[in-house]
Amino acid sequence: MKNITKIQLGQNGPFVSKLGLGCMRMSAIWGSSTPEETESIATIHEALDSGINFLNTGDFYGAGHNEMLIGKAIKGRREDAFISVKFGAIFHNGQPLGLDLRPIAIKNFINYSLTRLGIETIDLYQPCRMDNSVPVEDIIGTVADLIKEGKVRHIGVSEITADQLRKANSIHPISALEIGYSLADRQIESELLPAAKELGIAVVAFANTAEGLLTGEMKAPLAAKDYRNHFSRFQGENLIHNLEKVKVLKQIASNKGCTPTQVAIAWVKEQGDHIMPLVSMSRRSRLPENIAAMDIVFTPEEMNILNTTFTIGAIHGGTYLQR
Repeated sequence: MKNITKIQLGQNGPFVSKLGLGCMRMSAIWGSSTPEETESIATIHEALDSGINFLNTGDFYGAGHNEMLIGKAIKGRREDAFISVKFGAIFHNGQPLGLDLRPIAIKNFINYSLTRLGIETIDLYQPCRMDNSVPVEDIIGTVADLIKEGKVRHIGVSEITADQLRKANSIHPISALEIGYSLADRQIESELLPAAKELGIAVVAFANTAEGLLTGEMKAPLAAKDYRNHFSRFQGENLIHNLEKVKVLKQIASNKGCTPTQVAIAWVKEQGDHIMPLVSMSRRSRLPENIAAMDIVFTPEEMNILNTTFTIGAIHGGTYLQR
């Protein structure tokens, strides 16, 4: 078993692997077909065998399919896995309808998740977003009640502002903040990241390659049916401009004998001991490359080139979540 570096979730929370496994792509998303279940389960098993114990899912991934898949994978290995679950998003026929963060809904969601996962307690439970329809006190307070009931161990938050993070942490200690973070998406460095560090909250950083932009494999224009065409950064002149920036990333990767994806993951890892790259995978073949990225270090010159090339605003178009 490889000795994966650990990261502590919160000031007094548990230690988990500093590389997290995002399980979303093991279910049908954005109109894609469902990946082969045997391979997805084998990927989870190999990740656990490699020392990656942080498994991230959402109760709405594949309309519950993702949780059931993880439940099968961890059967008999519950102690090897740390399960992180997001809740609150409402979908119909694969289309988002909004959020439901009412206490009554949260109490409903948790029981379905526990049943699908086949476990008694979720390690990290978090609203997938915040909106203004339900007070933060009610959302976090309800999850805190679930801790008292033994159904949840730790509270996380996702896609939240610095002010909301401070408020949530004042209601109950927050262990982790899940947020998109990459060389292409650095907006959170101004307020949100400093707030998390000040409060001692770990950062679970997803979208490290900005939906494939930083892999070095993307070409303009995208295929007509590619879901990323809906996002402005992948359209027309924006994409052409952005891929010019990626050439710098590709050159550094070539010089270091690694892939652009590995450089992108390693850059996130290097932003702090409290920051975990969360990498989505559905195939075992991806594990060695992503694990090896955690051993990559940069010279001051390399880090300076990356930071100056990918300053805030350097990537044209909205973020990975903005149309």
